[in-house]
Amino acid sequence: MHTPDEDLALIRQAAAEAGRIALGFWKREPEVWWKGSSPVSEADFASDAHLRRVLLEARPHYGWISEETAAQAADAGEQRFFVVDPIDGTRAFLRGETTWCISVAVIGSGRPVAGVLDAPALGEVFTATADGPARMNGAPIAVSAHENKRKLLLSMPDSMRRKLERRHGERIDFAPNVPSLAYRLAMVASGRLDGTLVGARANDWDIAAGDLILERAGGQLVRADGSPHLYNPAPERHGVLVAGAQGTVRRLLDYGAEAV
Repeated sequence: MHTPDEDLALIRQAAAEAGRIALGFWKREPEVWWKGSSPVSEADFASDAHLRRVLLEARPHYGWISEETAAQAADAGEQRFFVVDPIDGTRAFLRGETTWCISVAVIGSGRPVAGVLDAPALGEVFTATADGPARMNGAPIAVSAHENKRKLLLSMPDSMRRKLERRHGERIDFAPNVPSLAYRLAMVASGRLDGTLVGARANDWDIAAGDLILERAGGQLVRADGSPHLYNPAPERHGVLVAGAQGTVRRLLDYGAEAV
């Protein structure tokens, strides 16, 4: 059985190369298709193809879940599987912005055991294992320690911000929304934001790596009832999620974040 550290080394290297592949399309007007109202580009597909080939060649018995390709079940008796978003923040990527990332996690027994978020345009790599610290570029990170300050610094989709601002605007400073949910979780994990709200209908590939990195940085990503999410081999969409340090999460739940 591979250890979480071994899995992290594998996915970190794979994500780094996927990031280099994506950078080859960045700001070069890649071809774009639409899945309903969501764009997907040839950069997404190229990154995904690399990750699927490298990861499943190295761990052929693991399962596979990705935003861009069909799921593959793990071998009989194997609980672990990859959860991949080859480019989280495709809209930002296509606009030439920097806040997009490659998100890869390994799930074991329902929770992430290794995760990496590689933001190549920013030169930032976030990593964690279930039994180790969260790191950015090798240095330990932690969630904001200012849980008791009067105003929380939050980032969230504009539709959620408007609703929360009407009820609790005097208690919150609103940072601009970051379209990449995975990178937004990394910002919370590294203390650059106190917290975030995640709109309903997010997918497992949007949150799996960020969930682990946030947890190992001392924070939480929970449902509106305060419970953590368990990951299953079938991809799942979520209701509203709340992320931050434990005190921040309690405050947001008290504000009625589940109704946003």
